[in-house]
Amino acid sequence: MPKINGRYKRACRFYLRILAQVFLILTLPLLCAAQSGAPNIISFSPASGPEATRVEINGENFDTTSAVLFGNSPATFKLTSQEKLITLVPHKTPSAPVIVVTSRGRAISPVNFILTKDPRIPDEVSYKAGYVSAAPAPSSFRSAMLWGIAIADIRVPGYEKATVEVAATQLSCRIDGKDAVLNRDQGRLRGGLYSRYPWFASDQHTALPAAPNSMDHAVILQVGKRPYRIWHFWAASPRAQLPPGKLQGCTVTMRVKISPGALLQVGFDYWRSPTIAYGPGGDNHEAGASKWYFSSAEWQDASFTDIGGPQF
Repeated sequence: MPKINGRYKRACRFYLRILAQVFLILTLPLLCAAQSGAPNIISFSPASGPEATRVEINGENFDTTSAVLFGNSPATFKLTSQEKLITLVPHKTPSAPVIVVTSRGRAISPVNFILTKDPRIPDEVSYKAGYVSAAPAPSSFRSAMLWGIAIADIRVPGYEKATVEVAATQLSCRIDGKDAVLNRDQGRLRGGLYSRYPWFASDQHTALPAAPNSMDHAVILQVGKRPYRIWHFWAASPRAQLPPGKLQGCTVTMRVKISPGALLQVGFDYWRSPTIAYGPGGDNHEAGASKWYFSSAEWQDASFTDIGGPQF
C-alpha cells in the first residue's frame, strides 16, 4: 500500500504541473494585456445588421479609445466605461472585423460584423438604412430645408409605370421645447433629376418633370419614365430660418402614395443661412435620412427626425 500511495502522489504532482503550465499558457496573454493596458474585444452585439445599426462592444482597456473601425471604415462611437463602447455601423461598410484603436494598441474582433441590407433596395443606393448624423450641425447654421429622393426599381416588372405622388410636405423644428412649423406646402415641389450611376456623382441635373394631380392636389413624379436618374426634390417654399432659442431637432413629414416599382427616402439639411447657395464649401449639413418607403395601395406618411440625436 505505501508503494502504491507514493506512485499516486508522484502522478498527482506530475499532472498538477501539467495543468499549471496549461493554465499559464491560456492566461498569460490576458495577464500581459491587462498589465500593458492593451485593448481587448471580448464580444459585440448584435452580430449583424444594416448601416446605422447600434452596436455594443464589450472588452477591456477601452479608456483611451481614439477610433472604432469596421474594417477600414471609421465609425462614430461613445465610450460608456473602460469595458464598454457603443458605436454605429458606418455608411458603405462591408462585412468586416470590428477594431478598437487606443493609445496602447488596437484590438481586433475574432469574427466579422455581418452587414445586411433589405433586398428591395437597389445596390447603387447610397444610404440603404435610416440614420441620424452623429456630427451635430454647427451652431452657426440657422436654417433648414427638407428633401426627398424618389427612384424606380428596374428589377420590378412594370417599373415603367412606377410613380410617387406627393400631396403635402412639412418641416417643423423643436425650439426650447416647442414645435414650430418652418415649411408647409401642398401640391408643390422643386427639384431636379440627378446622376444615379454613380449615386449623385455631381450637382449637374435637369429640371424636375413633375405633373399635377388635381384630384388629390398632389404632384406626380413619374419615376418609371426616367428610371436611370434620381428624382431629387425639396420644398416649394423658400428655405426657412430657424427661430431663436435652443434647437432640439427637426422633423420632416410627407403625405405620399408610392406605386409598385417605386421607392422613396426623405430627410433634411441644416444650412448656414436661408439664402446661401449650394456648393462645395460646406454650407449645408445633412441631418440624416429616413428608412426607405415602399409601395402601398393607400396614402402613407413618410417621415424623418433627428430629435433625440444618434441612437447611442
